Amino acid sequence: MSKKVFIGGAWPYANYNIHIGHLAALLPADVIARYYRQHGDQVIYASGTDCHGTPITQRALKEQVEPSEIAEKYHNSDVNDFHDLNFTYDSYGATYMDWHQKEVQDIFKNLYDNGFLYDKQVNQVYCEHCNKFLADREIGGTCPVCGADAKGDQCDACLTSFDPQELNKKHCLICGGAITMEPNHELVFSLSQFQNQLQSYFEENQGYWRTNAVKETTKYLDQGLPDRDATRNLNWGIPIPFEGYEEKRIYVWFEAVLGYLTSGRQAAQNLGIDFDEFLRNSPDLETYYVHGKDNIPFHTVIFPGLLLAMGKDIQLPKRIISSEYVTMNEEKMSKSKGNLITVRELIQSFSSDSIRFFFLMNNPEKKDMNFNTEDLINTHNKILVGGFGNFVNRNLSFLKKKFDGVVPEGKIDPSIQELTERLYDTIGGKIESGDIRSAVEEMIHYIQTANKYYDNGKPWILVKEDPSAFADITATCLYIMANMSTLFAPVIPDGCLGLREILKLPELESWEPVAINGTLTLGECPVLYERILTN
Repeated sequence: MSKKVFIGGAWPYANYNIHIGHLAALLPADVIARYYRQHGDQVIYASGTDCHGTPITQRALKEQVEPSEIAEKYHNSDVNDFHDLNFTYDSYGATYMDWHQKEVQDIFKNLYDNGFLYDKQVNQVYCEHCNKFLADREIGGTCPVCGADAKGDQCDACLTSFDPQELNKKHCLICGGAITMEPNHELVFSLSQFQNQLQSYFEENQGYWRTNAVKETTKYLDQGLPDRDATRNLNWGIPIPFEGYEEKRIYVWFEAVLGYLTSGRQAAQNLGIDFDEFLRNSPDLETYYVHGKDNIPFHTVIFPGLLLAMGKDIQLPKRIISSEYVTMNEEKMSKSKGNLITVRELIQSFSSDSIRFFFLMNNPEKKDMNFNTEDLINTHNKILVGGFGNFVNRNLSFLKKKFDGVVPEGKIDPSIQELTERLYDTIGGKIESGDIRSAVEEMIHYIQTANKYYDNGKPWILVKEDPSAFADITATCLYIMANMSTLFAPVIPDGCLGLREILKLPELESWEPVAINGTLTLGECPVLYERILTN
């Protein structure tokens, strides 16, 4: 039965170019989207750039431009990077866009009218030297849990979230000076009201989540969910949609996660789909939220809490695909340390397929992944060139040379056919569960089986000694290639498209075994992947 599938990819901040950590976390979402589309299911795959919040204003201050310029600059950069890596978003927006702001304001007003947002007098961090209340990321100090240097409302060392006021040794990150606590008022979201509902939701769905998501969410729920400030004294962000809060903006944590709804709605409109009906909780809907582990609580606690407060029958996030970190030189990536590689830098040196395959084969699903370019090159040369490309090239070049590309008709080996048919269920099941590394391992095993089959069959000998057996081996090898072009397409789409053009196969629209019937005349047979030479 056909499914409805919603896939939300995390929204990178518009304060710098996306880097390989973003890439590793977000690539599984594109694989899942491509697979379900091939499977014939109705897919909405949505994301965008998170353009509000202090990181953007800090970058604008550093570059001496307006925050809007920074937001647009890095949003456009993200769009180009995702395009060049063959991401297939149905909608990729930005939080500064009118349609996002309007829907967020409507939701904000609805929650206020229904009593889930309330005004509260609070003491907040104030810098007398800067003459302003400080945003979270403008506050530095030490983590109240582990003692590491931290800023804002989360410790990068132990991943604990907290109120910035809980930081020890607090100071202003703008001027470095001491800070005071001064009275202010904010609108606060009543997250604590949903503690029991979120606990039940967690218990019902944790079987679909990665281990890190289960652990982090357990920690938050066990601590007890506090109410959270939903506004901040800022001049860059979404304005509050009623009087009395003109100097404040909607806090970025509130509006950014709602981007899944706003961008998803844009995609649905483009596809001619009723989005509210599409997201309605039902057995035929699968929802995936794909992100890095530092974003776990926003997807398993905050976003579900907002959805519950909205009171609509929307499916709460079901499948949580939360990746660990990518490191370089066994250290967390850092611009200041010089051990960070942007996606654009990789695109300038390597093909999209090479990048996608490497990061999916080594995806940090259960533990951190250490990156270096030598490993990427070795993977490309060994598997894409020496394995997949070699199997295709030596078959097709032989047929072009001996038969001028006209392939004799033969029978497919039943054992290979049985293996191939099983792979559709095996690889498909692993992709559906978000186990992308294991799915890629199955692809690699299929490549190895194909080359072993060709070597053991020795078609270069049979072509003279037993033409009938040669035809059968050739038919089987072409059958393998045709199915590689289907099974591998969610991971390495360019190579698979090229192979399908050689074999003159129709546009890819299915997830089922492919058979090549009758005599085939091959098209042009370019090499799928060139070896990368190193010094």
